[in-house]
Amino acid sequence: QVQLVESGGGWVQPGGSLRLSCVVSGRTFSTYAMGWFRQAPGKEREFVAAISYRGGDMDYAASVQGRFTISRDNAKSTVYLLMNMLQPEDTAIYYCALPTARVQSTHDYRRSKYHWGQGTQVTVSS
Repeated sequence: QVQLVESGGGWVQPGGSLRLSCVVSGRTFSTYAMGWFRQAPGKEREFVAAISYRGGDMDYAASVQGRFTISRDNAKSTVYLLMNMLQPEDTAIYYCALPTARVQSTHDYRRSKYHWGQGTQVTVSS
């Protein structure tokens, strides 16, 4: 059974940083591209970042490019999202997502269907 467990969310002031983690079980983590999405109140869920199965290629939404960094540790079956220079518009529930098919590239990741974690709340305010 696939399980994704996110952690690391919380409250931070504008300009601050947070690092999210997502531990995956039930699949051979190292053979899948992974990524993060977010959903703000009243808005649709949107893509944030993806990383290829070996970690050599990353893809970011334009809104987070240069501020967020996605990484992974295949030995720990964990994907991370380091978020710097956070702004109020980054406030959302953040979800990690595992493709339902064995997708390995960031290009194919964006077009996938996903298994979802429960999400972790990130709130940016002063």
